[in-house]
Amino acid sequence: MHAAGCPVADDLSLVARALLGEELPVAIRFWDGSHLGAASAAATLDVRSPLALRRILWSAGELGVVRAYVAGELDVEGDLYAVLSLRERLPRRRGLPDLRLAAAALVAASRAAIRHGVLGPPPPPPPEEARLGGTRHSRARDAAAIAHHYDVSNDFYGLVLGDTMTYSCAAFLEPDLSLEEAQRAKLELVCRKLGLQPGMRLLDVGCGWGSMLLHAATHHGVHGVGITLSRSQAAFARAQVERAGLAGRIDIRVQDYRDLADGPFDAISSVGMFEHVGLDLLRAYFTRLRGLLRDEGRLLNHAIGRPAPGDRPAFGRRSFVERYVFPDGALHEVGRVVSAMQACGLEVRDVECLREHYARTLRTWVGNLERHWDDAVRHVGAARARIWRLYMAGSALGFESNQITVDQVLGVATGPAGASGMPSSRSDLLGLPPMAVPGRASVTTAGPTGAVPLAGVTRRSR
Repeated sequence: MHAAGCPVADDLSLVARALLGEELPVAIRFWDGSHLGAASAAATLDVRSPLALRRILWSAGELGVVRAYVAGELDVEGDLYAVLSLRERLPRRRGLPDLRLAAAALVAASRAAIRHGVLGPPPPPPPEEARLGGTRHSRARDAAAIAHHYDVSNDFYGLVLGDTMTYSCAAFLEPDLSLEEAQRAKLELVCRKLGLQPGMRLLDVGCGWGSMLLHAATHHGVHGVGITLSRSQAAFARAQVERAGLAGRIDIRVQDYRDLADGPFDAISSVGMFEHVGLDLLRAYFTRLRGLLRDEGRLLNHAIGRPAPGDRPAFGRRSFVERYVFPDGALHEVGRVVSAMQACGLEVRDVECLREHYARTLRTWVGNLERHWDDAVRHVGAARARIWRLYMAGSALGFESNQITVDQVLGVATGPAGASGMPSSRSDLLGLPPMAVPGRASVTTAGPTGAVPLAGVTRRSR
């Protein structure tokens, strides 16, 4: 029913066009049934309650919009990516969308707010919003931050991540690889860079659900230690290790990297964990891992980062990611990572960007979530499923537009005389045929014995 006979859409038309332009790129439907924009638009922004606009008034910008979406007062029908792309049309302030209005639009918004019951006290934030206490990056607070993100539901993550349960960027080294094949290709890429051989001792920092250690033990014959702060992940990983018959070779622990004391290790992988290490702890982190490596041992750090050296690593305090996804998270620029590793006695020998691969990975995860939506809601509730859908779709656009990136940085702990034990070329590092030299016969180089082919992977029948 329209307040005083006036549709909400009529009252807010000037506001919508002031923010998004005269030709609205998406349709907007309001709680009274009135709408703006073409019915044939790729997506419809469904404003289901005046509380959605009240949240935006009290928390102008990204946080208010996100709270309304998480609470179900604001929804998206159709192409979520088209709606998220609206961010690029908005002016920005301190790196976040700025919803402040010019005078005429502000007057129209004020009249609409009064007429349609938008004004009122601020609604409480949805309960899924993170509320951490204690000192930032203390052991207790880090454990709470990890629990917020990972101790959600292993069944939910299985729906999203697929059979490998690998929560990091896949490597689509051939155009038609499935997600599972591309994840195995990424795991093999890490193993090749680390130079894993049978009998070696591998530490996996932030081991997740165990996929890295399972792959390395199965295909490269290593003994492994995996650490995580997530009890749900650890329980799942231990069960996977038991099922694979690898309990005597893989040890899964709930442990902080700062408390590890049983080195040395021949190699260390850190895949998708570094985002939880704050700027103030970079040197301490790499110093600790260097101390756990034998001389000539290798460390591979695989992490999401920011592309520009001047970007602030930490998420904004009022950002969606900080409040709902990765509280206390930080994205470090790769140059800063390289410098920190070098300063801590790790000679950097290889850097590889996988940005486009992560965009494709995330779009696949979003597709998995949308196909299994009802099951996902049953496992974690509608609000948390919406958070993950928004987070993954927005991140995919971020990788595609180079607002965020992901890099693998390989370092080696050189010995007292400078020995690295590194192969003489990148082709040898990855077990690939060497680059052809004009006028010289080509030489074929085989990969590690028993290893999964790097590009072809072990394909399942389709």
